[in-house]
This record gives sequence, C-alpha cells and structure tokens, in this order.
Amino acid sequence: MSDRQQGNTAHAGAELRAYIGSFTSGGGHGITVAAVDPATGALTPRSATAPFPDPSWLTLSPDGRVLYAVSEADQGAVGAFRPGPEGLTPLGPVVEVGASGPTHLSVTGDRVLTANYTSGSVSSLPVAPDGSLAGTASVFAHHGSGPDPERQAGPHAHQVLADPSGPWVLSVDLGTDSVRVWAPDHATGELRGHTETALRAGSGPRHLVFHSDGETVYVLHELEPQLTVCRWDPASGRLEPLSEVPILSDDLPDGVRAYPSVVCVASDGRFLWAAVRGSNTLVTLSLADGADKPRITDCVASGGSWPRDLVPDPSGRRLYVANEWSGDVTWFDVDAQSGRLRRAGAVPVPAAACVVFS
Repeated sequence: MSDRQQGNTAHAGAELRAYIGSFTSGGGHGITVAAVDPATGALTPRSATAPFPDPSWLTLSPDGRVLYAVSEADQGAVGAFRPGPEGLTPLGPVVEVGASGPTHLSVTGDRVLTANYTSGSVSSLPVAPDGSLAGTASVFAHHGSGPDPERQAGPHAHQVLADPSGPWVLSVDLGTDSVRVWAPDHATGELRGHTETALRAGSGPRHLVFHSDGETVYVLHELEPQLTVCRWDPASGRLEPLSEVPILSDDLPDGVRAYPSVVCVASDGRFLWAAVRGSNTLVTLSLADGADKPRITDCVASGGSWPRDLVPDPSGRRLYVANEWSGDVTWFDVDAQSGRLRRAGAVPVPAAACVVFS
C-alpha cells in the first residue's frame, strides 16, 4: 500500500475529489482540484492555484483533512492547505525544507518528511495539531555516489515514507543505488540512521511500495527498467533484496530509453502496475504466484507522453496516470479478474506530475 492510498478515504457523503500537482515551470497551473464522477471516473477541473513554483508532489494527512505539497525548486519548500468547497485554503505560511529540489513528501506522526533530490537529503518538518507546519525543518544528509557520472555523482533522495507498521522511515536514493532505513524520534523529529540496503550498481532506485502483507517491498529503478523484490522485516527494520524482475518485455525502438517512474499495488494485493517514461507505457504484473513472484501479464500505452505518476482511485476500479509532457491525466478501467487496463478517458492538465484523491 502506498503512503497516498493510506490517506485516500473520502468522508461519508462528500464529493470525491482529485488533487493534481503540476510543474509551473513547464506551463502547469500549480494544484488543480477536480471533481470525480463515481460512475465513470471522469475528472472535471473545478479550480487551480499556484501557491509557489512547481508543486510536483502532493499527499494528504491520514485523516484526509489537510493537503501537503512540495515546491520542487532550488529553494525547496512545503505548503499545507485545507480542502474546501471553493478549493484550497492555505494553512499558515510556506515553510522551507532547508534543501534543494524536494521530489516527494509523506506524513508520519506529527511530522512531514521530504526527499530532496538535488541536495541528496531528507527533511523533517513539525506539524501543529491543526495540520499547519509549525517550525523549522531538520535536514538529514545522504552520502555516497554511483557509477553513472551524469546521474550519480552524488546522492539523490527521491522518496521518503514510513513503513506500515510505524517504527521506521525508508528513503530511496537514486544516486547511491540504495534504500536507507531511519529510526525516527517522534519527540524531536530527529532521524537516526539504522541500516542501508545496497541495490544493483547503476540501477538508480526511484520509488518503492509496500505490499499489503507488510513484509514485501517492491523497488522500482529509473536507470534500468527493472523492479527489485525485497523482504521487509518490521521487527528489525531490515530490507533484504530477493530478486530482480524486468519491467519491459519487448525491445524499444532505436534511440528510445526507458525511465520507470512509479509503481503501485492493488488494494487486494493481487496486482502491481508500473509506469515507464520513454516507452510511455503502463505495465501490469500479476502476483498470483505469490507476493514475491511478480510476472508481467500486460502492457498498454499510457495515453500520453512521460507518465510521471500512477495511482488507483479509492475504489480500486480505476487507475489514473499523470502524463507530464503531453499535459493530461488519463484514467483506465481495471479488469477485476486480470488487472489489465482499458483506457476510459482523459482531461487536459498541463505539466501534470501527481494525483491524489480525497
């Protein structure tokens, strides 16, 4: 289960909404609020706001009442917003993360955590009881490098999230080919380094997701089109790589390179889906042979160019894709038996980067 799915429970009787982050530097409108038709899955944009540059990643508080967004800028920052009938209301001022290029954020306890790609670090920001950001960020640096001189000259933290059992925080680093496990002190916000799991050199891990069993983790790599299946031990806070699974089953045309971006797991734990930029495809993997034995069963076009994000709706019946370069969010119906995807519609959203539901 992803960190976003945990907070994606709509309030009883409330209209289902989608929040779409985008790159203002690429012509995006910032954060778009859209109504979701429960019968068809169609999105109808209602409002848009650009509170700061490049709100490229969003997440909800566990109760769904506060939306947090990063500003993926040189001077990275986080903003908190209260969703309402008229759109988003800021909850206090924007808070800097003390680092550059935050690409991901999540909520654990009374802290918002950001993964800072350019700086290669993780930031921890305190949260007040009303959900607003309450103080100065603490920054915890990654260290190391990888064999790719262009992409791995130093650390590049790309994702940070708590494990489902609660005691640990995991951060994924594309630059060092590793996943770090931190032991958070919830009283102080300090992150103490616990373990670091090395993955294939040069693979560039970008994004991970937990299976609903709480003991299987899938790490998607950006620099190689592959998925690493890992065993997670929540008691000891250790991640053990088990196997590698190719994400693409067919050769790409000359001059085209695949850049996987995100992986998500079905709420019932029977399927995985991965988005791949470059090939602009969505890959379905079946878990019928076991959570630790994914196998490719289908591959479809993403409906646009450069699929940066991929997320199920709360019902699990549809999958939504943010196609950054073509500027749209496309949705797919999910076949309940096979997990295969059928394109059902799309809506223009310039420079779309992320989708969450509430």
